[in-house]
Amino acid sequence: MTSKRLFLSLAAVVVLAVIAAEKNPADGVIHLDHDKVAAMFAQGGTLIATNNFKVMALRREAPGEAEIHDSDTDIFYIVDGSATIVTGGKATEVRSTAPGESRGKSIVGGEERRLEKGDVLIIPNRVPHWFKEARGPFLYYVVKVSH
Repeated sequence: MTSKRLFLSLAAVVVLAVIAAEKNPADGVIHLDHDKVAAMFAQGGTLIATNNFKVMALRREAPGEAEIHDSDTDIFYIVDGSATIVTGGKATEVRSTAPGESRGKSIVGGEERRLEKGDVLIIPNRVPHWFKEARGPFLYYVVKVSH
């Protein structure tokens, strides 16, 4: 494991620990039952959402749209499968989908990365990102941290 990958993995663990402590000030513990998690991966969706963060168990079997979040940093942890993601650059044919959320057809001029099981990727708010290709099923957790 490269030092950069190790750093990103540790950063994700620290962020998750801080987030969990904010959810339940008494003891900071959040338990998501394995049956609930498995069921969510089967369809993809949100496991828990608060004012400060959201944890999602997502499933992708095809490319998606480019996304730009004005206020959310995305932290991805890849559980299974692989995909090619493009980050940075400029999204094409952009439209607003909700306050602070935009989608586009693709990205030009960004950096391609291959994601595989065990990888962690952190995408700061306002950075365009696009799943250009998914080889799957591609299963991944997303922790969305609101700023």
